[in-house]
Amino acid sequence: MKSAKAVVSENRYAAGQDPPQLPLRTITGLKRWSIANRELPATSQVKAIHVYDFDNTLFLSPLPNPQLWNGPTIGFLQAYESFANGGWWHDPNLLAATGEGLEKEEPRAWEGWWNEHIVRLVQLSMQQKDALTVLLTGRGENGFADLVRRMVDSKKLEFDLVCLKPEVGPNNERFATTMEFKQALLENLILTYEQADEIRIYEDRVKHVKRFREWLEQLDRRLPALQSTGSRRFLNFDVIQVAEGCTYLSPVVEAAEAQRMINSHNTIISRNPSLNMTKSSFGRLCIKRTIFYTGYLISNTDSNLLIDQLLLPNLPHGLADSNDLKYMANSILITPRPAPRSILDKVGGMGKKLSWQVTGTAVYDNKVWAARLTPIPAHEKYYTDNPYPIVVLAVRRGARPIDAGKIQIWNPVPADRALTLDTVVGEKVVLRVEEEIPNEGEWESQFTNKNNKRRHQQEREEDNLYPQSRQQPNGYTGPSPNRPRHHDDGPRRGGYRGRGRGNGPRGRGSNRGGRGRGRGRDTGAHPFYRSLDDYGHEGEDDKPGSGVMNY
Repeated sequence: MKSAKAVVSENRYAAGQDPPQLPLRTITGLKRWSIANRELPATSQVKAIHVYDFDNTLFLSPLPNPQLWNGPTIGFLQAYESFANGGWWHDPNLLAATGEGLEKEEPRAWEGWWNEHIVRLVQLSMQQKDALTVLLTGRGENGFADLVRRMVDSKKLEFDLVCLKPEVGPNNERFATTMEFKQALLENLILTYEQADEIRIYEDRVKHVKRFREWLEQLDRRLPALQSTGSRRFLNFDVIQVAEGCTYLSPVVEAAEAQRMINSHNTIISRNPSLNMTKSSFGRLCIKRTIFYTGYLISNTDSNLLIDQLLLPNLPHGLADSNDLKYMANSILITPRPAPRSILDKVGGMGKKLSWQVTGTAVYDNKVWAARLTPIPAHEKYYTDNPYPIVVLAVRRGARPIDAGKIQIWNPVPADRALTLDTVVGEKVVLRVEEEIPNEGEWESQFTNKNNKRRHQQEREEDNLYPQSRQQPNGYTGPSPNRPRHHDDGPRRGGYRGRGRGNGPRGRGSNRGGRGRGRGRDTGAHPFYRSLDDYGHEGEDDKPGSGVMNY
């Protein structure tokens, strides 16, 4: 933002008085913004400037997995002020854990984790002799410079400038937000390469796209007063919004990295308690878990098969693509709570695999679609709190899965056309990050901490299935994102996107569906990972406690 003195100076210049003393813009000065050791082209050679954002524009950076965390925690993990060490977007270890980790991914150039359409555009920019190609990211230069350089080099992408957000700018500037940093760098670019008459910016965040466009319009009007030569009067600019992508780490790696990040936070807070009142809004943190039900969990593949072959052909016209339908097909209920040892003995214990065959389908009041099953072989031992095994395929908005228990008549499925599916006994677990509470028991820790400094009302968990007689403890609520087609308890792509890439709170939401991209994206039927022992981890605008975590 310009100072009042600068504005007065420009106004005097516009009135025919002495021109302001403009800062000297040089290629040497511009290079100080970049971590790339490359010679820049002369100003006379550049006619176009192409600027590419990094996270979720060029590279599909992992986000917190909504199948692993409850909604408030997804935003909390990414908010800069939540952690003494900055949180998700300020921790290089999380980005380095992408895929199978740095050592394995670097030799194969993080295959599957790039937005290949944008990669191709970068390659075209590299081939355009009169274009300056810039990578511009709000990732901190101190923590991410080496990692981002290695990632870009592995893909053989040659940027003229690779600019990360510095602690202090080349002219001792300090930037409160990523947008301030990017605008300062872009203005330097445009005024240094005065003969360039075009700038293109590729960005995924809707809010940033809008602010870039507004800022460029204002800059275009100020150009005559800002240029040393005054030769350029107009600037052709285009800010291209890139479709949001969504990728996740494997659940075990993500939980382990979150645990490590929180251990680091707790260590910092313990050494300097005053940070609890300044940098971080919270004291010591820990990971807690909520168990919604125990069931025979269905894989992604079988879930999609159930939906495609049993549900979609029987839906009213237009309902499949509406927001009124919630897809499920994620489990066969055992019990709507953590199963006691007596029930686990009946089902063969956690991890027991069992195959099923669909014997019938039905719909209740045109609101709840379900399928009835029998085990394979028929004499195989099983248990469910329901009168018989059921999988709820989908429910309309406002309806409850529990209403499947009211179905009286089932349409039989001929044996030669009956689907078969495989399941595994497990728990539907969602993790939360909250403040540590001394002497809190395992039972109490399952429920949201009402004394939390930032209380978030969780949405009701409608996937706690079927038995009408069940009751939850007083005050219990659980998350249930209103999601498009997906069989599990969170969207694969574009779900809760409360990201915090910078020095200040920012949230962004979307409920669009689709399939996630990249390795480790499908948690599906295996949300119970028993131990993190083997991992050995220590303690912007818009990872808990210590020890082994079992879930």
